[in-house]
Amino acid sequence: MCKGGCLLATCICHSCVGPNRMVARYIYGILFLFTNILAWMVRDYSHKALSSFSNLSDCGGEANCIGSEGVLRLSLGCFVFFFTMYLTTVGTSRKDDPRDAWHAGWWPIKSVMWIVLVVVPFLIPSAFIQIYGEVARFGAGIFLIIQLLSIVNFVYYWNEDWLSEKNERRCRLPMVGVSATAYVLSLVGIVLMYVWFAPRATCGLNIFFITWTLILIIVMTAISLHSKVNAGLLTSSLMALYLVFLCWSAIMSEPLSATCNTRPRQTGRGDWLTVISFLIAFSAIIFATFTTGLDSASFSFSKDEGNVTDDKVPYSYGFFHFVFAMGSMYFAMLFVGWNLHQTMHRWSIDVGWSSTWVKIVNEWLAAGLYIWTMIGPFIFKGRDFT
Repeated sequence: MCKGGCLLATCICHSCVGPNRMVARYIYGILFLFTNILAWMVRDYSHKALSSFSNLSDCGGEANCIGSEGVLRLSLGCFVFFFTMYLTTVGTSRKDDPRDAWHAGWWPIKSVMWIVLVVVPFLIPSAFIQIYGEVARFGAGIFLIIQLLSIVNFVYYWNEDWLSEKNERRCRLPMVGVSATAYVLSLVGIVLMYVWFAPRATCGLNIFFITWTLILIIVMTAISLHSKVNAGLLTSSLMALYLVFLCWSAIMSEPLSATCNTRPRQTGRGDWLTVISFLIAFSAIIFATFTTGLDSASFSFSKDEGNVTDDKVPYSYGFFHFVFAMGSMYFAMLFVGWNLHQTMHRWSIDVGWSSTWVKIVNEWLAAGLYIWTMIGPFIFKGRDFT
């Protein structure tokens, strides 16, 4: 039995429950969650403690610099942990592979490794951490692309499942209902954004963001209804709703100095709206990383991905850890607003002009990718787009 006082990850170890592959992914998720919580505490509440580190002396005691560097250092430790797991488990396909036991067991060793990797980055010179911060922007971008591909794949999977022979009859009305609801919500979102985020003709940037989102939705819908494409309304309606969400989120990420946004935003005062917004965004980081990490089928070129036998691993360990490694860089960018030297309010995530433009570009990439999946087969007829 596990002794009292041991870490949660250590408690659920080989000696307690055996190498459980499905439980293992939740333990990794908990370790990732712990790192995110530590990053938030370091950024918002640990300035005095961090100022005692000689490696942070270059900050001159500036809270902004110390908090951002603390987040980047924790991100670095989390990245090294999961990238090490990626390198040691990539290519694992069978349960009798020794790497399978390493992924699903050995928790005492991996717990110690995680603790060491969380602490050691605080001993690294600031110059190296700044270099890592620049690299983390690139890694966070990779994470967003992986997440985007996963979302588009999910939309198509949903559509194909409801149109399959066994579900077509009983899912006909739900498909119409979901499509109509998604379009109505998208239209309502567009109208509300015009009212709340573009109350004056001088709010040119927000008007451009919203109008371009509407144009993209119209183009996507028109292409999906073309007789040669016939992608259906379910996929285009869900993608339309996703684009509206990204546009809304981007404008809400604008700094407080942007006066065109008339809605209450994260202020750093710890009011209920700021705290709830923070918790929702925080939960979204964990959920997005965890769910995307399990969706290796979206990035597999193998036709037999779904043929899981008793001796095969239940999911791709390497892909799972790679997504968590990129997610480690992603959460760092959210906590510093994609700007290594930006002042972030307490209880705030992903705020600033850098965050706004990252989300807007992500929205445009989402629309472009979805349109490409519809027109690609007609441009390159010799390629297999299945």
